[in-house]
Amino acid sequence: MRIARFVHAGGMSFGVVEGDEGGLTVAGIDGHPFGQINFTGERWALADVRLLSPILPSKVVCVGRNYADHAAEHGAEVPKEPLIFLKPSTSVVGPRDAVKLPPQTKQVEHEAELAVIIGPPGARRVDRAGAERAIFGYTCANDVTARDLQKTDGQWTRAKGFDSFCPLGPWITTGLDISDLEVRCEVGEEVRQLGRTKDMVFDVPTLISYVSHVMTLLPGDVLLTGTPAGVSPLAAGETVTVRIEGIGELANPVLALE
Repeated sequence: MRIARFVHAGGMSFGVVEGDEGGLTVAGIDGHPFGQINFTGERWALADVRLLSPILPSKVVCVGRNYADHAAEHGAEVPKEPLIFLKPSTSVVGPRDAVKLPPQTKQVEHEAELAVIIGPPGARRVDRAGAERAIFGYTCANDVTARDLQKTDGQWTRAKGFDSFCPLGPWITTGLDISDLEVRCEVGEEVRQLGRTKDMVFDVPTLISYVSHVMTLLPGDVLLTGTPAGVSPLAAGETVTVRIEGIGELANPVLALE
């Protein structure tokens, strides 16, 4: 199932995306998708609505250096346990929303990632089985990073936390086997990153369990699972697109923050 959050002529709704690429539609549902899915009977062509970030999390928990090739391209060691950090909820934007380049940085880079959406009842001090039960679905993410600030600050909050630095979308895909999916990032028509989820150092249940022993993961929280090698700078006027097999594509224009 593909669950989207979107704006239409009558307001904002959640809905189920149906059909194939030639004729996608969105069937409205009543209330939040974490409950029983009840269709309202309303339906829109996907082209007639504006997709939003598929969820509004209380927090975005991220994992650094979870692909060995990405750690190597920065001359860093693969961590012996998950290396976690946070992005604020205010960094979240949706498909087609602009990634805005702030004046404090001269080197903003893309990081294509598989994102995990936590569902009810959340996760607090769970084992692997509990971690798997906490997964609601998956979406595409871009862990946009001010690389120069990451290096000079010594910790990552500012480099990762600017408004618009966490695009999510286009929708949440449920019931997906994510053990070996292609993760791709394109800037314009150039492929910059190309990896597979099987190459994660720590798999998704391990990550959820680990994080849940540090902080409670609430329904709607988002876990970013790391990025493969190939990160590179973005420039104003470009479009950055994250594509994950079995989910879809997340495209965002890049603009200078005036």
